[in-house]
Amino acid sequence: MSYLEHFKLDEQPFRLTPDPDFVYWSKQHARAKAYMESTIWLADGFVVITGEIGSGKTTLLQSFLSELDDDVVYAVVSQTQLNPSQFLQAVLTEFGFKPFKKQKVELLDMLNMFLIEQYSNGKKVVLIVDEAQNLREKVLEEIRLLSGIETHKEKVLRIILAGQPELKDTLGKPGLKQLVQRVRLRFHIGPLKPQEMREYITHRLAVAGHSEGDMFEDDTYPVIYRYTGGVPRIINTLCDTALLCAYAEDRPIVGLPDMRSAIEELGWEEHESTTGRFRQIAHEEQARGKPVYLTKIEVRSEGKTISEHEFAAGRIIAGRSPDNEIYIKSKFVSRHHAQIVSDDNGCFVEDLNSTNGILIGEDRIKKYRLKDGDVISIGVHELVYTDLRQSGEESAHEHSSREEAIGN
Repeated sequence: MSYLEHFKLDEQPFRLTPDPDFVYWSKQHARAKAYMESTIWLADGFVVITGEIGSGKTTLLQSFLSELDDDVVYAVVSQTQLNPSQFLQAVLTEFGFKPFKKQKVELLDMLNMFLIEQYSNGKKVVLIVDEAQNLREKVLEEIRLLSGIETHKEKVLRIILAGQPELKDTLGKPGLKQLVQRVRLRFHIGPLKPQEMREYITHRLAVAGHSEGDMFEDDTYPVIYRYTGGVPRIINTLCDTALLCAYAEDRPIVGLPDMRSAIEELGWEEHESTTGRFRQIAHEEQARGKPVYLTKIEVRSEGKTISEHEFAAGRIIAGRSPDNEIYIKSKFVSRHHAQIVSDDNGCFVEDLNSTNGILIGEDRIKKYRLKDGDVISIGVHELVYTDLRQSGEESAHEHSSREEAIGN
């Protein structure tokens, strides 16, 4: 009996190759796709999507491309370690040209004429660059110039840049300010949360043909999260190996022994996002029945507190759209104005290319590492940041001191 027959599956549920049929629409993946779709109906659509290796960016792009209408013409460039002329050749090749042995001026002229022709025929043109973190600054500057090609009415090229987190650092360089000003929307895909991870696993099994009962025992999920950090590609590797271990032992479902065997076979240690000092504090807090939060944000307007929010590790969005974690109803606030990211090392705030920007004191900032008590100004509203780690560490220290005193 084969692996698939043993588990009554039609196909492998945890393959590493991207497959749009297996896409799990977490809240953040759905939002990232919505941002990509916005490039179609925004004439000057320019979107940047970032995410860790294995977070599902390529699968998301494939799903987006598979649903495009016939009036959309697109090019996907994945080989990004190119000089400007090579990049232009790659783009033109994707559009069906044979642009080799051409000078840069000729390449630009070919592309410009193609874009104008497509616009005249009622077509929308989208350029998608995957692995964009490898692009040189000169190529990024070329992309900025391409984004400015326009008719007398509107721009004619929509652009999506997708890449690893290093892309955010690259775009933060002083020489790329003009490019960043062209970007309409930016979004970072983080790891799945524990409940999302469980739904992700269940979803992939269902797509692969599993229809009855759970294939993973309940106590395996915390272990999966501890060793994968919620990163889809790593989840796939561990779950596939665990299924093989269960199959070898002729077990119908995956239990802890199979999960331990898989981890041992892979030679893995716990994922870096699930270790560190704060994890110790969090464990102590959870043991005492307390919820674990890293960040507190107090929203004020005209000196009055409007709302207070406490958040665990991860990324939250503040803006005018009701789907944001911090909803600010104001004409001075963009739909997705800023993101606040908390991790074991602290917290930073980043402007999401908003219209009016964000201020710390009197300084307009793009990205800023927050300190306890900092006030973030967004339009006429203020976001007051409190670092809950400090109180967590103090509480843990006090608790430890009391235990030592009792022991003595």
